[in-house]
Amino acid sequence: MTIASEHPDLHARNLPAAIAALRAGGLRVSAARRAVLEALFAAEGPATAEELASGLDGRLPVSDLASMYRNLETLEELGLVRHVHFGHGAGRYVLSAASGCGYVACHRCGAFTELDDATVAALRDGIEHTGFVARFTHFPVVGLCPDCVPGT
Repeated sequence: MTIASEHPDLHARNLPAAIAALRAGGLRVSAARRAVLEALFAAEGPATAEELASGLDGRLPVSDLASMYRNLETLEELGLVRHVHFGHGAGRYVLSAASGCGYVACHRCGAFTELDDATVAALRDGIEHTGFVARFTHFPVVGLCPDCVPGT
């Protein structure tokens, strides 16, 4: 089973704050790390490493995919980045500051939606009475989206 990082999230709201967090974490601000951060800030939600490395459909320069993965892993260990899985296929990456507490994902079409804090709190309360401490940041709640529900 793949699990999410145990590191606390760092909520950098902009590129200068993310760069400051890198330096505070004792990491060098290389051109490759800066490019990864720029891609994450430019992305319109969780994106695959391939999407980020390809320049987000021409909006940014293309990056080396292996370098992208290495830097995403480093940024996740630092707490700036979170990765999530929306069913089968590649994981997606998102800035910790831009990511909510959880997602729902459609197992038929692959659509996903971020859950608000109140919804996640209700889910967490419903699960934690069993003694489990629920984490919703790495895997979504999976089902059918409104467009894929039969008869709608």
